[in-house]
Amino acid sequence: MVLKALATFGRQGIETCASFGRAGLMLFHALVGKPAFRRHTPLLIKQLYSVGVLSLLIIVVSGLFIGMVLGLQGYLVLNTYGAETSLGMLVALSLLRELGPVVTALLFAGRAGSALTAEIGLMKATEQLSSMEMMAVDPLRRVVSPRFWAGFISMPLLTLIFTAVGIAGGALVGVSWKGIDPGFFWSAMQNAVDFRADVVNCLIKSAVFAITVTWIALFNGYDAIPTSEGISRATTRTVVHASLAVLGLDFVLTALMFGN
Repeated sequence: MVLKALATFGRQGIETCASFGRAGLMLFHALVGKPAFRRHTPLLIKQLYSVGVLSLLIIVVSGLFIGMVLGLQGYLVLNTYGAETSLGMLVALSLLRELGPVVTALLFAGRAGSALTAEIGLMKATEQLSSMEMMAVDPLRRVVSPRFWAGFISMPLLTLIFTAVGIAGGALVGVSWKGIDPGFFWSAMQNAVDFRADVVNCLIKSAVFAITVTWIALFNGYDAIPTSEGISRATTRTVVHASLAVLGLDFVLTALMFGN
């Protein structure tokens, strides 16, 4: 019984290490083997539309309501201490430092990441990737790389849109509903936000999350068992693993950026 448990544990450990190795090789090929943009520009534009533009609706709607909730809850707390004029600072810093990059990455993983995994997995199940190899076409360069770079480009832009819409939602609640003077709201935000410490770090977080989520999504699709059940499991794995990776990396990056 003990030996069987140890054998199972060892087998799973070896499989996990092998998966990390395959994922690392795929990431290396995606980073080094970037697509020839003159030839593959239509592919890149198509993927930018698929993972970026089609994610705009959920990003904008979520950003608006999260900003409104943040503005309402922030006002209720700050009003207790007579500091409601600092609402602009609270909303802006919360969105720039944490909620903007993290929530955008989680939404991106659920919407675009799962779609990427299912698409690559279906291409593998229907032997499209094998057909490319038979025609001397590298599927990593042709299929994986454009999708990787599209995800890397899209997520920081979606994060900025989410943050801007969230700030607008917070201002809508604070100024239009709760009656805070708009000058106090915007001046508090302007005085508190530092471009390098807040905006640049927000974009750095978003870029790291973009690499992580897109990498996990593409690898799970590329490594999926080519059956309907295998693809569904790979899609579920993408959302779970990407979400956990984003939350863990967020703590590490926050500690590095703001821990001192």
